[in-house]
Amino acid sequence: MKKSPNPIDKHVGSRVRMRRVLIGMSQERLGGALGLTFQQVQKYEKGTNRIGASRLQQIAGVLNVPPAFFFEDMPVLDGPGQSSFADEGAGFVVDFLSTSEGLLLNKAFVRIKEARVRKKIIDLVTALAQEDAATPPIVGGGPAKAGDDRTAS
Repeated sequence: MKKSPNPIDKHVGSRVRMRRVLIGMSQERLGGALGLTFQQVQKYEKGTNRIGASRLQQIAGVLNVPPAFFFEDMPVLDGPGQSSFADEGAGFVVDFLSTSEGLLLNKAFVRIKEARVRKKIIDLVTALAQEDAATPPIVGGGPAKAGDDRTAS
């Protein structure tokens, strides 16, 4: 049976990834600065391998953040082997910002100066998400044909 990563190790790793991507650094470059392979950096970022205190201090220096950065919005342990986020949305936000799409969207969005334009973008994305959630998935694949239940009436 494969052991799943500790939630705190996953969180710290996701924060390493988020910061690395935010500053535009590759896993290979971070690994080189630390004397590691990019595969080891991947394992740290996934929480598969635990990051020791001295290594975390080294990573913080390379990524130009204090070591405490990696523990922000950390999961709160409820009991043995259980965890939850103090803020329900915190895990989702961290996960989203750990993706390249999330970071690109966030970086582009904060560059928009006009509040009115930002509001319209939020309205657009909200409408698209609602439309996507309301559209049932197509089962069976292939293009819809006339008379098919998948075509709009």
